[in-house]
Amino acid sequence: MTATRPARPAWSDDDIEAFRDLARSFLTKECAPHEERWGQQQHVDREIWNKAGELGLLCPSIPTEYGGGGGTFAHEAVMAEEQIRAMVGSLGTAVHSTIVAHYVLAYGTEEQKQRWLPRLASGELVGAIAMTEPGTGSDLQGIKTKALKSGGQYVIDGAKTFISNGGLANFIIVAAKTDPENGAKGISLIAVETDGLEGFSRGRLLKKIGQHGQDTAELFFDGVKVPVDCLLGDEEGQGFIQLMSQLPQERLVLAVGAVAAIEETLAQTLKYTKDRNAFGKTVFSFQNTRFKLAEVATTAKIARVFIDDCIQQHLAGQLDVATASMAKWWTTQMQCDVADECLQFFGGYGYMEEYPISRLYTDARIQKIYGGTNEIMKEIISRFL
Repeated sequence: MTATRPARPAWSDDDIEAFRDLARSFLTKECAPHEERWGQQQHVDREIWNKAGELGLLCPSIPTEYGGGGGTFAHEAVMAEEQIRAMVGSLGTAVHSTIVAHYVLAYGTEEQKQRWLPRLASGELVGAIAMTEPGTGSDLQGIKTKALKSGGQYVIDGAKTFISNGGLANFIIVAAKTDPENGAKGISLIAVETDGLEGFSRGRLLKKIGQHGQDTAELFFDGVKVPVDCLLGDEEGQGFIQLMSQLPQERLVLAVGAVAAIEETLAQTLKYTKDRNAFGKTVFSFQNTRFKLAEVATTAKIARVFIDDCIQQHLAGQLDVATASMAKWWTTQMQCDVADECLQFFGGYGYMEEYPISRLYTDARIQKIYGGTNEIMKEIISRFL
């Protein structure tokens, strides 16, 4: 154990660590060498999803009878951590495996699970969830996309934006109003397979200040027709509750990534400041450097203890909404603070894209926004006080 690489957590075991080794090998050998190119083209190569599926790295916490790995959230956490450590921010497995697949597992019929989960696990399908719309942001009740019944079909009309995996996804869970006059109670989730689907189109891949290789896109539904058996849940109007029930896991995996990023930022900064000389001695030897990095190391330690406890609670089915919200806002805020503090030690080099610290800095900023803004997290927490 070091200040930047914690010992094996209490929630891990030999199986989970074997999965970690597999994930680390895949990410460092198959993904990391392509990150720069993926950033330039704004998406990963489509076949990398199939390679990840072949190795069992997709849907690791989905039961084996549906093609998944039969593991737990611990396996999802390991994947999130190792992506950060390998500096592979482009492959959107958290959205695909930790979020989308679990909507199907939690709310799908047996037929739907058999139809979609094995193909998500193999990489044949790439998953996305379409909640955010132009002008709505975190206000899910304000969505305008409609999915209205017409015979044995839903007809979907609307637009979505900021959709992670949106450029390559061919399996999209769409939050839509099936009863436009009924507020939150009128929202339903509709699963849409997009290959060859008439009326479905993608807008541009959105240019972002960070996570350049993550295919974030606009999606458009113009009279898109899907069978009524694509509804998730046993009746319409359950979408808002379904979203609220799954968001704690989404927020936890974001927090897991934030803590791993804090640890990785510290590791890279320690190495740089101990190797770099200024005024005849290493940058680390200056008292200001040592004290600042002592503070960062303390933050990393507290964050690690907190997130490991949250993971254990979640594995036991005991993680509450308020604690998940605390984990999301605090760890992502610390991630941004640490990235800013540490970049300073690199001087001008920290502002150069070829230095990983610059990517840790720019990639961090979105963490305070997606999955529910940190302001929304505090609002949620305040309701339990």
